[in-house]
Amino acid sequence: MKSEPDEVSINDLEAAPDQRVAWFGVRNYQARNFMRDAMQIGDLAFFYHSSCAEPGIAGICEVCSEPYPDETQFSRTSPYFDPKSLTDSPRWCLREVRFVGKTRLISLAELRRYPELANMRLLARGNRLSIMPVTTAEWVFITKELMGR
Repeated sequence: MKSEPDEVSINDLEAAPDQRVAWFGVRNYQARNFMRDAMQIGDLAFFYHSSCAEPGIAGICEVCSEPYPDETQFSRTSPYFDPKSLTDSPRWCLREVRFVGKTRLISLAELRRYPELANMRLLARGNRLSIMPVTTAEWVFITKELMGR
């Protein structure tokens, strides 16, 4: 799960009430579908800082809600406003995530160095999805080999 740290960072998640935030603003259908359909309560996710000086994995979070409508799609003052989305038929949803822990920053450049991660969606050229699946093998390699968990 990617977030720009100036919008929501791993530190913001840790400091949030109940260490929980709504993952709002997803406006890509494929990312929305991953979040809405593939994620389950209790799933763990990498918290990835993007669009910053040094992008990379900054921590781990846990999915802690079912999907529900993202209210920012209805707010004309929100940068995530979608005039085609209707309250009785919303296009965009969100899930809440809970803080699990911070990690050392595992940069995008570092992730690219490992052949075990060569097929990771995050590392695909041109990939801009904010939410994407991670395989079990990728998760195990990153958590055990790079995080030492």
